[in-house]
Amino acid sequence: MKSAVKAAVRLLMLLLVSPLLLFYFLLRPFSTKDSLFSSFAQLLSLWPGLLGSYLRVAAYRLTMQHCAADCYIGFGALFSQQGTEIQAGSYIGPQCNIGLCRIGENTLLGSGVHILSGKNQHHFADPSKPYKDQGGRFEKVQIGANCWIGNGAIVMASIGDGCIIGAGAVVTEDLPAGVIAVGNPARIVRTVAELQTKPTTDASV
Repeated sequence: MKSAVKAAVRLLMLLLVSPLLLFYFLLRPFSTKDSLFSSFAQLLSLWPGLLGSYLRVAAYRLTMQHCAADCYIGFGALFSQQGTEIQAGSYIGPQCNIGLCRIGENTLLGSGVHILSGKNQHHFADPSKPYKDQGGRFEKVQIGANCWIGNGAIVMASIGDGCIIGAGAVVTEDLPAGVIAVGNPARIVRTVAELQTKPTTDASV
């Protein structure tokens, strides 16, 4: 019964957002892909509550590279790249800012998490040019399955499966699976296996 209700709500949200989707697809031949997608995402971010998440998911399932039907996307969450992928069971908290990435199954992002499109978005080697004119390279950051990324973390490198990232951490280098990382820049403090066998009271994790 519960799954049937959810399916009905998803269908209703798709119907509600269909005029906006039609407008989006009509504009796409005349706009750059990511610029239009980003503007579309800013508008979608404004609907509050659980129904807002259903509305966003309904829209992103047809516009994003991949968006699972059962993920949650909180109020104010912004996306800048159409090539982003969100896998099943993922939770994206309010006010997140998501660049080009793949978010694995059952991964949790706290409020205000920023995932950049890699750490080479801006080049600055030529002192004769303004930074804005030196270009850069976008890279698809991989966030593994069953990760927990704390509030306000900034991620610009890939994270393996089953990791825990402390609130406010800044991930600048790839992290292997199953580790706990905190700080700026983020450093590995222990493994998840160690945490499971020895309870901790560390408030930073």
